[in-house]
Amino acid sequence: MSAVMNEPTLMQATGLHTYYGSSHVLHDVNLSIGHGESICLLGRNGMGKTTTIRSILGLTPARAGRVLLKGRDMSRKPAHQIIRQGIGYVPEGRGMFPNLSVRESLVMAARPGVDGRNDWDLERVVATFPRLGERINHLAGNLSGGEQQMVAVGRALMLNPDLLILDEATEGLAPLIRREIWQVLKTIKETGIATLIVDKNVNVLLGFTDRSAIIVKGRIVYDGPSTALKDRPDLLQEHIGV
Repeated sequence: MSAVMNEPTLMQATGLHTYYGSSHVLHDVNLSIGHGESICLLGRNGMGKTTTIRSILGLTPARAGRVLLKGRDMSRKPAHQIIRQGIGYVPEGRGMFPNLSVRESLVMAARPGVDGRNDWDLERVVATFPRLGERINHLAGNLSGGEQQMVAVGRALMLNPDLLILDEATEGLAPLIRREIWQVLKTIKETGIATLIVDKNVNVLLGFTDRSAIIVKGRIVYDGPSTALKDRPDLLQEHIGV
């Protein structure tokens, strides 16, 4: 049995109840991610996908429930402490600092992984996204949406994470750029980095990920293999509308 198999689950969220003011958004959400596993979180708009991510990261802390990272309880810890446990985050809207250059945007995030790995550095990110090499001294705020998304993914990789979380991975991008992003995510998956992905392209997600979870009105209604969900058009139509 490998060392990874003996390790605790990479991320385990149990019994999350999250509120915005008096509005109860997440209801007893349970979600786990294994080492190297790729998972998509599916659901219509407003069902709780982003809130689930924000609760895991401590950006919108759950009022009840637990979040464990490699067996360590990070519930109600500040977000920066949670991120430092080996998470790279690509937020919806990309979170650019418009007055920083591409180089500065990437280098500011650089650090070895929790176990000292430094597989992802500036050279590797630029090799992965050649377009960023061409724009390396341009201000991030002057880039196209697709180029900004490449910066956001590259910035997260510069953390050398064990888990990469992407909220709306290809939202609003041109088809050619979307294909490039998915190809990069495939490469990332092959390196053993776990991924949690939210995106509207359900067919691509089901073909890409190992496992899928569907959230409806703040409750997980399906959690199982993506291959099995592909064979359940009734579930997809009922809960996602595809």
